Amino acid sequence: MVNLREIKGRINSTKSTKQITKAMQMVSSSKLRRAEQNAKAYVPYMEKIQDVVGAIAAGTKDSGHPMLTARPVKKTAYLVIGSDRGLAGAYNSSILRQVQRTINERHKSKDEYVVLAVGRVVRDYFVKRDHNVISSVVALPDQPTFADIKEIARNAVGMFIDGTYDELYMYYNHFVSAIANEVTEKKLLPLTDIAPVNSKASYEFEPSGEAILEVLLPQYAESLVYGALLDGKASEHASRMTAMKNATDNASDLIADLSLQYNRARQAAITQEITEIVGGAAALE
Repeated sequence: MVNLREIKGRINSTKSTKQITKAMQMVSSSKLRRAEQNAKAYVPYMEKIQDVVGAIAAGTKDSGHPMLTARPVKKTAYLVIGSDRGLAGAYNSSILRQVQRTINERHKSKDEYVVLAVGRVVRDYFVKRDHNVISSVVALPDQPTFADIKEIARNAVGMFIDGTYDELYMYYNHFVSAIANEVTEKKLLPLTDIAPVNSKASYEFEPSGEAILEVLLPQYAESLVYGALLDGKASEHASRMTAMKNATDNASDLIADLSLQYNRARQAAITQEITEIVGGAAALE
């Protein structure tokens, strides 16, 4: 009977876990729909600002703006976008593994790079391994606004202009579908490969292209960070939804196996009791 109680206890605890993972799956599914809408709604703005900035940059090639000028690379910065919580499958580990591999291939010393972390998991990973984390932001909401990342985006651009580092790469999970995402590397600064989306569009600049670039380029770089964050949040919710679905399915399979074990053990116990009763009755005859 002790064995039966143990099996029954495992069944009950697994059922409780299944209820939790099922609820988390439904919550992540709801958050995913909104996050996907936010990411898609931001695309037209990104295309338009890239079109304008690309056209201005093409028309003012000799502006000498530091964000458009490549310089000898003495230090590289990596802006890594992850999450604050786990239980999201390989969402964080895939990004961290790719960034760590890139760092190992490109750099021989920790003095050659710095890290800007978005998300508690990312920050703790690099801090624990004694990497130079110069900026971090945690506790972002599930549906972030531009104000939530404005400071780290502005600091990232400012430190590049000030010469703290000479190039900036951004890593995030690009949302492909509800069941797929891919780690994406994007060179954020300097903006050496920017091009207008609509090459046929023409613009007149007032007071001048250089004056507009002075204001628009930092905003453009900051908007790239925000767009990547929206994309990453959609991937995070999708990964968490998939992970919780897999956990729920595994719990169902485990409950089925435990129920089969319980029924077999109960049948064996009943058979043993009947055998003992029959044997006792035979001994009294």
